Amino acid sequence: MPHAPNKKQKRQDYREALKENGTTKMPKKKFYRQRAHANPFSDHKLTYPTRPEDMDWSTFFPSFVADSQPDPPSETTEGPDTIARLPPKKLTKDVEVVDIGCGFGGLLVALSPVMPDTLLLGMEIRSQVTEFVQDRIKALRAKDPEQKQYQNIGCIRANTMKFLPNFFRKGQLSKIFICFPDPHFKQRKHKARIVSTTLNSEYAYVLRPGGIAYTITDVEDLHNWMVQHFEAHPSFERVPEEEQDADACVAVMRTETEEGKKVERNEGQKFVALFRRLEDPPW
Repeated sequence: MPHAPNKKQKRQDYREALKENGTTKMPKKKFYRQRAHANPFSDHKLTYPTRPEDMDWSTFFPSFVADSQPDPPSETTEGPDTIARLPPKKLTKDVEVVDIGCGFGGLLVALSPVMPDTLLLGMEIRSQVTEFVQDRIKALRAKDPEQKQYQNIGCIRANTMKFLPNFFRKGQLSKIFICFPDPHFKQRKHKARIVSTTLNSEYAYVLRPGGIAYTITDVEDLHNWMVQHFEAHPSFERVPEEEQDADACVAVMRTETEEGKKVERNEGQKFVALFRRLEDPPW
């Protein structure tokens, strides 16, 4: 008599069945379990473009694929092999908003109707969590008979600490969200924090002047760290509190992420800070 499938096999069977059936049922988190955090310095098996122009976003945002596409190139020779390279399909608009470490996609789903004409992307390093968000988006889209809702959000597995500029051109983004990141409490682990002098320069590269970096955490020490590093960077200034409170995205960020809801249940504090991308000085 064959053994009953173990938990890992059950999770895999569930996810495969969900894809085959194209169901409108929302995926269940228990079938996408993974460790809470991943080591950003590990050599994960990731796919990423050599440059932003090589990224094909059409599978993530199929409703925004341009009607006319560039002609396929003629065959090119590389070494002994002859290769015909197809250019990536073009979209009618670019991705403008990124949720770094998007978790289970709560912020993406909540922001979708708030910013219906803007393409939003979640970037998540954990493979099974990424798969959950992708299946969640598919289910939400399938529930809409007019196929209009949630077409503007997507999720990709990526390590933003290493490859953010591979996906986005200089000044392409208008908003970056960093919600409840891993605090890495031990001092020797601070180098793995998602906000640092080096990473802030990458955020400044992909953010356009006037763009906003949103941060929220329930750890005051991490909040102070992020404020200190953003304020010390010449490309950013802190957004005044009255302007911060008037931002519709802040209210969504406070309440709609899975971590934010957990903090709320535990009656914890949430520390918010926004930073505006400044104009580059004249050369």
